[in-house]
Amino acid sequence: MSIRLRLALQYAAIVAVTLLLFSGLVYGFTYYSRSQFFAEALRSRARVVGHVYFDGQQLQTNERHRAAYTRYLRQLYRTLPDEEVRIYDASGRVVFREGQATQRQMPAKWLSTNVQPLLRRDAGWHYTLGLHYRAPNGSRYLVVAWSVDTDSQRQLRTLRGVLGLGLLVAMVMTGIGGWVFAGQALSPMRRAVQEMGSITASDMHRRLSGAEGQDEVSQLARTFNSLLDRLETAFAGQRTFVRDASHELRTPLTVLIGELEVALLQPRTAEGYQQVLRNTLDAARLLKDLANGLLQIARASDDPSQVPLKPLHMDELLLQAHEELQRRHPTCRIDLDFHLPPEAPDALVRGNEALLLSAVLNVLENACKFSRGADQPIMATLHARPGRVLLEVHDRGVGMSEADRQQVFVPFFRADNARGVPGHGIGLPLTHKIMELHHGAIHIQSELGAGTRVLLELPRA
Repeated sequence: MSIRLRLALQYAAIVAVTLLLFSGLVYGFTYYSRSQFFAEALRSRARVVGHVYFDGQQLQTNERHRAAYTRYLRQLYRTLPDEEVRIYDASGRVVFREGQATQRQMPAKWLSTNVQPLLRRDAGWHYTLGLHYRAPNGSRYLVVAWSVDTDSQRQLRTLRGVLGLGLLVAMVMTGIGGWVFAGQALSPMRRAVQEMGSITASDMHRRLSGAEGQDEVSQLARTFNSLLDRLETAFAGQRTFVRDASHELRTPLTVLIGELEVALLQPRTAEGYQQVLRNTLDAARLLKDLANGLLQIARASDDPSQVPLKPLHMDELLLQAHEELQRRHPTCRIDLDFHLPPEAPDALVRGNEALLLSAVLNVLENACKFSRGADQPIMATLHARPGRVLLEVHDRGVGMSEADRQQVFVPFFRADNARGVPGHGIGLPLTHKIMELHHGAIHIQSELGAGTRVLLELPRA
């Protein structure tokens, strides 16, 4: 069932229940008021007949009695449908009868009861009413009146027809109106669905219209446009990554193929073949390092919930990275400085040991590669502050321009003054992703010809 049809049916159901309750209230109030009105009219008829009978039995010497007698007498001209009035004495004998002569029976217990007035309503709007009278001579009498409220029957039948027809017309109009209004309310949603269906991977620049409003559809459009922004950025990054990775992978593969083709062109000496093998091994190692870097970037981009984390001591991790770097670059000098306050001597973080070690190694190795020939050593300072652990690596190397600094986190980007330095441009992008994975940050300050300062910031465990 479509949302439009469901909304129209729900709207019609709400209106139907409301109209039914209102119609029931109107009908019940009318029914009660008509019943009370007719019962009062029948009670008046019984009083009129009783006064006429008892006042007619004695001389009218009292002016007040004479005026009341005349007033009640005039009311005798307003008869009720199927009316019959009887007056019973204490023994149950009929002493007076007025109206139609029928075989109606008076409830026997009415003669002995003192309840006033007595009223019974039977099926078909038949009313029976009784009034007790005490004559001037002290005798007790019972006036019983019968009648049928045909006027109420007719009016309530008409009222039922009017209410039923009105309810039917209201339901039809409500259904049509609900269908139309639901369609108008959902038209922005249909337009958004059509626009969503027309957006493909080749035109990710398109966005949904109608995102300027404040309703729920506009919020959905804004959310979807934000999703498209992230997807477009991810697709662009993926295309750039694949293009640059292909270019970087092609270089060592070209070297490998070239060396092997040259070696096969003519026989060589043992020393010549050894040189070809050394060149081929260097290209293979370069290819291996590049493949490992790509795998590490992919791993650092994984879902954080899938990466195992554990408490780690950053001072021990820094010492481990320093030892590994001295093995790779024996001539590189790195001085370590630990600023750990006595109240918090442990630089404890929560992270993945392999990824954090890779991030620290990348920063230290970059500092070594880009500060060769510098007079001053590289300084690696570890700070432990409330809530944060900071690792600062400061070199006096070639540095970089502000334009290059803003692109160092783009995979495979190489600054102009770094073309002659071995590398692939994946170390800092990998470190940036690792910091994001650990809810940390990396900050870089650099000045061309004056060195670079890299700050790794991680939350304390």
